[in-house]
Amino acid sequence: MEAFEKIKTLLTEISEAQPADKDGLEQFRIRFLGTKNIIKPIFGEMRNVPNDQKKDFGLALNELKAAAESRFNVLKDSIENAQDQSAGLGLDLSLPVDNKLQGSRHPVSIVMNKMIDIFEKIGFVVAEEREIEDDWHNFTAMNTPADHPARDMQDTFYLKNSITNLLRTHTSSVQARVMTTQKPPIRIIAPGRVYRNETISARSHCQFHQIEGLYIDKDVSFADMRQTLLYFAREMYGAKTDIRLRPSYFPFTEPSAEMDVWLGTDTASTKRLTKGTGWLEVLGCGMVDPNVLINCDIDPEEYSGFAFGIGIERSAMQKFNISDIRQLFENDVRFLRQFSNVI
Repeated sequence: MEAFEKIKTLLTEISEAQPADKDGLEQFRIRFLGTKNIIKPIFGEMRNVPNDQKKDFGLALNELKAAAESRFNVLKDSIENAQDQSAGLGLDLSLPVDNKLQGSRHPVSIVMNKMIDIFEKIGFVVAEEREIEDDWHNFTAMNTPADHPARDMQDTFYLKNSITNLLRTHTSSVQARVMTTQKPPIRIIAPGRVYRNETISARSHCQFHQIEGLYIDKDVSFADMRQTLLYFAREMYGAKTDIRLRPSYFPFTEPSAEMDVWLGTDTASTKRLTKGTGWLEVLGCGMVDPNVLINCDIDPEEYSGFAFGIGIERSAMQKFNISDIRQLFENDVRFLRQFSNVI
């Protein structure tokens, strides 16, 4: 199969790569590990792989990605050692240490990248789209027409002198654009920043980040969704994590649910975070409403699917014991420096 041949060819190229200097190493990094690397598009070919080969294809992709990272580290060490040896005894070990400040990754990026890695391992492909959206993709396509009461749940930022262009209120608009341009099977996650006209406080902000997921294929069931989310919860919160699903309402899914994870009540921190219940709400989910499929020109008699949405800031606050969401947006170096050693 062509996709498997691509992986095999790239594995050979990676194993035989031997850059002579740092410039060559940087070209290797850009090609295989950069933001627009050559491996990323191959994830999109998952939808063309027969179902009985998807698992092997996913494992092969993960092996390819790991091989690129491992080879890069080996080459980096080799080049740095060679430079140290060429310098010989020219180093003055009595000089004071140059204490350059080490940069740090933002807690939102740390959590988002971890979630992306979890879902990529089971075949989900990252889909990204515009933050300035039109009304149809943000609302109407997702079963929220102009007179729908669910619009009152989201206070929207509309662009000046426009009633159709807006700052997206959720990354569901990415799902709409994918469903109108691709045919099932579809298995994507859509990470990104969203905006709502809300009062800024310690618990809420007018901008925040989401990861939404969408899986559409033949015979997709609620049980498939539960097992996917259980896998996510145990990868994210620990191997023994329990979850529960509570009935809820979203205009684009039916039935809909809220998913909670069990943190327990053993510590003051978990008691406060879970309001004494031991359960922490982490995401909303449900089976894709047939009206959404119809709006996106997908036959609901042939296909079904599930969707979910996770708030990144809430997970970051729980993971790092952050009490005020505003700290995540103020770019205070003293706050961000705490995460220098977190990967």
